[in-house]
Amino acid sequence: MRIPELHTLPNGIRVIHNRTTTSRIVHCGIMLDIGSRDETTANQGIAHFWEHMAFKGTRKRKAFHINHHLESVGGELNAFTDKEKIFFYATVREEYFERAFDLLADIAFASVFPETQLQRERQVILEEMSMYHDDPDDSLQDVFDALIFRDHSLGMNILGTPKTVSRFKRSDFLDFISSHLDSRRIVFSSVGNFSQEQVVTLAKKYLGKVPPFRSRAKRKPFRNFRPDHQVVTRSVRQARFAIGRPALSGSDERRGTLFLLISILGGPAMNSRLNQALREKRGLVYSVGAQFVPFTDTGLLVISFGTEPAKLDISREIISRELGRLRSEKLGIRQLATAREQMLGQIAMAEENNVGFMIMMARTLLDLGRVPSIEETFDRIRKPSAIDLADMADELLDERNMSTLIMMPDGSVPPMQA
Repeated sequence: MRIPELHTLPNGIRVIHNRTTTSRIVHCGIMLDIGSRDETTANQGIAHFWEHMAFKGTRKRKAFHINHHLESVGGELNAFTDKEKIFFYATVREEYFERAFDLLADIAFASVFPETQLQRERQVILEEMSMYHDDPDDSLQDVFDALIFRDHSLGMNILGTPKTVSRFKRSDFLDFISSHLDSRRIVFSSVGNFSQEQVVTLAKKYLGKVPPFRSRAKRKPFRNFRPDHQVVTRSVRQARFAIGRPALSGSDERRGTLFLLISILGGPAMNSRLNQALREKRGLVYSVGAQFVPFTDTGLLVISFGTEPAKLDISREIISRELGRLRSEKLGIRQLATAREQMLGQIAMAEENNVGFMIMMARTLLDLGRVPSIEETFDRIRKPSAIDLADMADELLDERNMSTLIMMPDGSVPPMQA
């Protein structure tokens, strides 16, 4: 069983480490509790742009040296921005752990946002926007987020808009950082064959001098969801469909019930109800899935698929039927036991992924204040009864309280149901 160890530096930055003796590879990263939901319509996209610019120069390194510092020894350096987090992370052989630690601290806290790189990276992000707009799955998700969360920042595109990205200046990044960076909301996470004492020693060396930043910024909670229905057209060949609604927060005690329900409905396994009904029995889709994405104060439940325009209506009818079954028919003893065991196996296999575990430790420490053990997670999946699942389905899978989005190919016949 994994037993992560935690240490808090005097400036508030937390260091969480899990020692593993089965690999000579170390995975480590710095997670900031800042994301696109912390933006406004005026600076939409600045968190993601900041993530890009962190690689473009620091007080002691130019972009070339950042890019080659780990790759020259076979390591990897990466980052991502989502609705609530920015994460800089690296993977290296254990003998280069300190090198990775030094570089991560440098790009996270000593970026200088050089003007020449700013103009160049602006064009890269604008190209990234075009690429995502041309991808039907990403485009569908972006439009659906906006449909669910409306004018709230959770509905804004993480990449921003061409208008906002085109006008960011160096001072905008500095202002955003100064108003949102809080060292108490920063976590260094690592998995590798090092003792906690060794990791803390490096943390004191490279993170101990980071000033104790404090932020008064407050996240605006999302409220007042209203179901809506939208049809858009894109230059795509398939029709795309999404249905969903806001759901439980990441701290809700019932989240295990919802994760289990979503796994039964449209999880990654081939035996999910939607995959069986739409793909295996009828060949209507290549893939269909259901997801529950938790945030700190709310969550997103979404079901989506793509199919030929002529098969859209029958596919929607089948989804409606499966939602109705979960709301009206309790799972049998054997069905429930199978669903639990399947999800427990998926969780156990996910824990074997050291990169995923490193990211999970950082995220859950920021969101929950601790890292639950795998046994605690197992208990959360074992606990729901068939009645609990039916009640959850009745609460969250009522189509009358869900929004729908249809993406049709240009020039195609509109669907029968809007």
